[in-house]
Amino acid sequence: MKTQQEIEPIATRVAFHPFLVGMNHTQLALLADCAMAVRFEPGQLIFREGELANRFYLIETGRVILESSARFGDPVVIDKVGAGDLLGWSWMFPPHVWHFTARAVERTNAIFFYGTILREYCERDHSLGYELFKRMSAVMIKRLQAAREKMLAIDLRQAALSPALVVQSPFMDQELDTADAAPAIAVASPPGNR
Repeated sequence: MKTQQEIEPIATRVAFHPFLVGMNHTQLALLADCAMAVRFEPGQLIFREGELANRFYLIETGRVILESSARFGDPVVIDKVGAGDLLGWSWMFPPHVWHFTARAVERTNAIFFYGTILREYCERDHSLGYELFKRMSAVMIKRLQAAREKMLAIDLRQAALSPALVVQSPFMDQELDTADAAPAIAVASPPGNR
């Protein structure tokens, strides 16, 4: 059985998505023109880091994780995206490749937008491009901060697991020998100072 959200026309779903609040009717009509409804099941890959970025999603229900591949070991979860959020901003900026991998962690309904068509619309209507850029830049900052926090956490965890580095002077033995011998050395006073 379809939910009320799935029955609504795509133009209505676009117009009422929190990410697009405040955009004018013309801009919303352009967005609806290159939009369609999609659903992802738990575990389903939505896009992969390094692949061509030609689309984005507005999440209506469900949850998606963003992860980055690690050179060694398991991928690192960078952020979680849920209802009301934008998923994917790389379609807007050259070289148009994904910087993270996105995977649904629960059943997720979203609005899919063709980024290549939307880039053309933004070139023709700069106010549309500006409105999208304003909204996407806030998301970009949030995601970059989340990635920074994860990298710092990983770095701190690795530092805690690695053995402490002990630096010892090659002259340490000599310094200890000199310190031990110091009390035994008598310093003679120069003549005439007695």
